[in-house]
Amino acid sequence: MAQRTAVFGSSSGLHSRPAASFARAAAASQHSVTLAAGDTSVDARSILALLQLGVKTGDEVALEVDGPEADRVADELQALLEQDLDAA
Repeated sequence: MAQRTAVFGSSSGLHSRPAASFARAAAASQHSVTLAAGDTSVDARSILALLQLGVKTGDEVALEVDGPEADRVADELQALLEQDLDAA
């Protein structure tokens, strides 16, 4: 299992567009991916679950990845979280 901490970078917070982008990337990794904000942890492959976190720009989130290439996937997903997905 790999764990990372990221500062959420999308300029408008975790709304539907960045949530969809992140959920797609998490699902495509074929790993178990969890994202946590505060005391709430969700399956990062679910857009609706991600939206429930209420993450805003600059919030710190915790990422957990479990699977055969967990470190590589965690690095890639951390980088995605730290990007401004609204600008893409």
